[in-house]
Amino acid sequence: MPAARVAVAGVELDPLTEGEVVTRVFDDLRRGRGGHLVTPNVDICRLAVRDAELRALVRRADVVVADGMPLVWAARLLGTPLPGRVTGADLIWALSEAAARHGVPVYLLGGPPGVADAAASALRARCPRLAVAGTHTPPFGFESTPGGVTPIRDALLRAKPGLVFVGLGFPKQDRLIEVLRADLPAAWFVGCGSAIAFAAGAVRRAPGWMGEAGLEWLFRLLSEPARLGRRYLVDDLPFALRLLAGCLVGRGLTGERTSDRVSGTPRRG
Repeated sequence: MPAARVAVAGVELDPLTEGEVVTRVFDDLRRGRGGHLVTPNVDICRLAVRDAELRALVRRADVVVADGMPLVWAARLLGTPLPGRVTGADLIWALSEAAARHGVPVYLLGGPPGVADAAASALRARCPRLAVAGTHTPPFGFESTPGGVTPIRDALLRAKPGLVFVGLGFPKQDRLIEVLRADLPAAWFVGCGSAIAFAAGAVRRAPGWMGEAGLEWLFRLLSEPARLGRRYLVDDLPFALRLLAGCLVGRGLTGERTSDRVSGTPRRG
């Protein structure tokens, strides 16, 4: 039986390592079962706190793992530790390596024009046996255009991938995944954010030590200050500090679920 999920900052996280995630995905694929994988970070949690529909969207996913050290630290402070962070940027490589071993075709959906193709080339360079069933970059605003999902669905049905990386940002990518899963019930869909761009080399990743120290956001902010300044400095950083401070205070309190108080999630029971 899977371990109970850990409630942190408006979402419920599975206490899995990267290797355990890969095992879960390919065990299901072997049995003909698909799924939906979400990797929440601080920004996704901040959005989920404010929006019940987004909280439910994450909760419905089959696997939900923490992509962000503040969430790992918060879970530890709450007394329900996670084994570590599991990032979409790492999973695209680990899952592709497993797909190459098991003969599972993958599909890359998202990124600016040309980026998915570059990512596919990079993945094949590391995993020569990897079968890339296809790539697609949807046009801007496709989700609000009548019939905008149809070309994506048709392309996937022709390609018949077993593993689909969807890098369109939350919540767009995960809403799309829920629509597409009905047509490909035996495929696993991974909402991976910027992972396709990282794999392509279009966006630089922080050094490993910065990620483990919870400073990957700082590296990205310095790389793209105009685009990410407000998100990181005005929205995400204050949210993360409030989250950790609330967890610290909550360790000494009883009678109320700390994660509910910090995140603003309605209490159940």
